[in-house]
Amino acid sequence: MSFYSVIEKYRDFDFESYFNSVTDDDIRRSIHERNLTHEDLLNLLSPKAANHLEEMAEKAVQLSLQYFGRTVLLYTPMYISNYCVNKCKYCGYNLENTINRRKLNQEEIKAEAQAIAQEGCRHLILLTGESQEHSPLEYIVESINTIKEYFPSITMEVWPMTVNQYKEVVKAGAEGLTIYQETYDEKVYDEMHLAGPKKNYKFRLDGPERGAMAGMKSISIGALLGLADFRKDAFFTALHGDYIRRKYPGCDVTYSPPRIRPCKGGLKEVIGVNDKQMVQILLAYRLFAPQCGMNISTRENEEMRRHIIPFGVTKMSAGVSTAVGGHTLKNAGTAQFDINDESSVEEIINMIKSVGYQPILKDWERI
Repeated sequence: MSFYSVIEKYRDFDFESYFNSVTDDDIRRSIHERNLTHEDLLNLLSPKAANHLEEMAEKAVQLSLQYFGRTVLLYTPMYISNYCVNKCKYCGYNLENTINRRKLNQEEIKAEAQAIAQEGCRHLILLTGESQEHSPLEYIVESINTIKEYFPSITMEVWPMTVNQYKEVVKAGAEGLTIYQETYDEKVYDEMHLAGPKKNYKFRLDGPERGAMAGMKSISIGALLGLADFRKDAFFTALHGDYIRRKYPGCDVTYSPPRIRPCKGGLKEVIGVNDKQMVQILLAYRLFAPQCGMNISTRENEEMRRHIIPFGVTKMSAGVSTAVGGHTLKNAGTAQFDINDESSVEEIINMIKSVGYQPILKDWERI
């Protein structure tokens, strides 16, 4: 069974009518439930639940301390290629965009890895644009072999692979997979992805499960908030993570709720998700899935990231550049999107400590 079968169950579900029917008592009951149902999740994502954020936050803080303590794991992304064959309306790597395309060779990758490692983080996300021509499996495997002496934990965010291809990168040393569905609304997904392999909604949807089948130890998923109805996308993101967690209990699931950011050739109009709505999504995730991780990237500014740590944030990026070779090259490739927090690793460490939490630079050792 694919997660698509779960989505199909809600094909004719009237979300708007359900949200309008939610009462304050429904929300209070859902907040205090021990094991939340899909209905409870909908209640917490409803517009009316915005009036109960303080109560939701109290429960979220309690659950976060119970499952994760006062810790936040830091990681840094490393972009090694921005060539892409997809035509996605919202992305700076869009094939039709005229940008500075770069692909690092192994010597440049090693230099970039050394520069990042010197800043302290030992968890790395390796990113490429989605082009199997410019970033074939062999290139990704070779890159993992180049950098793994510097990083005991390597997560990939590349083009969606088959199970056998994922097994190859796991064998090379990758232990985590990040893959965003962008939006779970199939109609909007088709409108946003004009051409390229990424237009295949179902193949991308099943990517996290293929990674889990291949032996990935951690899976990070999310929807790009601003493309479609954020309440529906948050709902299906939570269900997707729950599906993976239950079917593959040895795999850690992390939710990422990225808000769309400006980029070269990006969308002129987006469905805005304000700070209060963003917090509501985070709180709903924490109450629904208290054992799952929560990642907040530099798409959010430093003030926002500082304030939401107690609500369930377990992972945070630091010292970020979204440009290929952005840590070492003067002529780095065009960035994928504009970041909102340019804090260094040291500055993020101090920020986390200032709110009474412990920054973690390493919690994994490859054996």
